[in-house]
Amino acid sequence: MTYAIEAEGLVKRFKETEALAGVDLGARRGSVLGLLGPNGAGKTTAVRIFATLLRPDGGRAHVAGRDVVREAGVVRAMVGLTGQYAAVDENLTGTENLLLIGRLLGLPRRDAKARAAELLERFQLTFAAGRAVKTFSGGMRRRLDLAASLVGRPSILFLDEPTTGLDPHSRGELWDLLRGLVADGATALLTTQYLNEADVLADDIVVIDKGRVIAEGTPDQLKSQVGGQVLELRPVLGQDLARAHLLVAGAAGAEARIEGEMITAPVKDPELMPSVVRALDREGIAVGELALRRSSLDEVFLALTGHRAEPGSPEGNGGAAVREESDLEEAVSRS
Repeated sequence: MTYAIEAEGLVKRFKETEALAGVDLGARRGSVLGLLGPNGAGKTTAVRIFATLLRPDGGRAHVAGRDVVREAGVVRAMVGLTGQYAAVDENLTGTENLLLIGRLLGLPRRDAKARAAELLERFQLTFAAGRAVKTFSGGMRRRLDLAASLVGRPSILFLDEPTTGLDPHSRGELWDLLRGLVADGATALLTTQYLNEADVLADDIVVIDKGRVIAEGTPDQLKSQVGGQVLELRPVLGQDLARAHLLVAGAAGAEARIEGEMITAPVKDPELMPSVVRALDREGIAVGELALRRSSLDEVFLALTGHRAEPGSPEGNGGAAVREESDLEEAVSRS
């Protein structure tokens, strides 16, 4: 199979920290590959290597069949990158930001102006085209940032946590925009800490932790690995929550958890629910809610990494790697 984005044995070190320790992955053309993992797992490092912002220390990375090291200039002409924070100039207007990028890409002024107007309309920003970006809402800035990455008509997009900090409505708008771009033939590599986002958008998913791939497959395949269904139980009386949890844990094992007023447990045995119902009846615990549902990606993530995905600052050794990357980029920008 020919991949639009591909890595083989990718390695990257920052002093004593190994941010990537032999990563293999591939994104099919015209699809979205979700790259998931805890903060500091190596996701941003991988994205920056693919986007030619960092050089790998080992392995190979290709974008549209081009080597990201030997053919970096060719790769840059084919890709668009949207990072975790909007990179547009707050003192320029929406039009001026896009016009500037078009000119830097070598477009004649008339073509750059036409492309800016086209993108502002597509991203529903025409009404604010003449306003300084510092007056934009967070969602508007993220839309402009994504528009900026498309000025050069890239066929491949790298989206590194593009909806961080957005409200649900703005996040939904960006989801719709990304669906439209992929429908038009683009390929995207998406990193995100919002696992419902990956569930909705990604055709395939790769999970990395401590710089290594620990799982891969479609969302449905990953869910099936940790149990296809989850039992949810809520006692009528809050005072019965702890007792009910002990009963469920006795039947389902240590994976039974209390989440707010709800008890959840992966269903690995079809007899789990009848067993729980009988135990609750014996103990006289009234049930307000009892249901079976499919596992979520959040539960897959928890089973694979030992904790839930949480947007936030990088932590641990992987965080050191990200800080090293930031220092490197700052040095590059000053040079």
